[in-house]
Amino acid sequence: MMTLNMNVLIIDDHPLYREGVKALLSGLDPSIEVTGVSRVAEAASAVAGRRLDLILLDMNLPGSSRLQALQEVRQIFDGTTIVVVSGEEDPALVLAVIDAGAAGFIPKSTDPDITIQALRLVLAQGVYLPPLALSHAAQRQARQVAPTLSEKQSAVLRLLLKGQSNKLIAREMDIAEGTVKAHLWAVYQSLGVNSRSQAMCKAYELGLLRS
Repeated sequence: MMTLNMNVLIIDDHPLYREGVKALLSGLDPSIEVTGVSRVAEAASAVAGRRLDLILLDMNLPGSSRLQALQEVRQIFDGTTIVVVSGEEDPALVLAVIDAGAAGFIPKSTDPDITIQALRLVLAQGVYLPPLALSHAAQRQARQVAPTLSEKQSAVLRLLLKGQSNKLIAREMDIAEGTVKAHLWAVYQSLGVNSRSQAMCKAYELGLLRS
């Protein structure tokens, strides 16, 4: 089972997809509470007073640009894990979504069993990218020996890849936000990257997230 007493919010304008995901999660564990809405504007009132563990967000909602919806949800539910679901599988879009703060990207064509595995990974404080995006990134990056990161740098990297902001990382690690930025700069320098998505792909490629 994924977890007990978990609250999931699905934001998707396709009722059949919402019901399909709800049935998938409920079949996995009947105790999972699933709420579905069709627009970001309905989200806050639909789950008022409840703790959210996971948000599944469609990228193509009416009236919102692809990244605008993600930005709005992050502002409303600061600190909640967000996984984007989409009918598109463009690797460039996947990386842009991760850079914008999502903890994972699941194409709607993904097999139900793999979808569950992806959600388990995210809820276990991991990250999920579809194989196509990882392959795309690997083609652009030469393999290299994994750099040695300090304990603090590794902790900051893992929290970053969960989609947490610098402010939330600072709060969880009980350090100053400026210190977080310093650690991130050191991590990016060590990995040879300059963005969240590049860091995620490089971390996967080097096996840093499996250690």
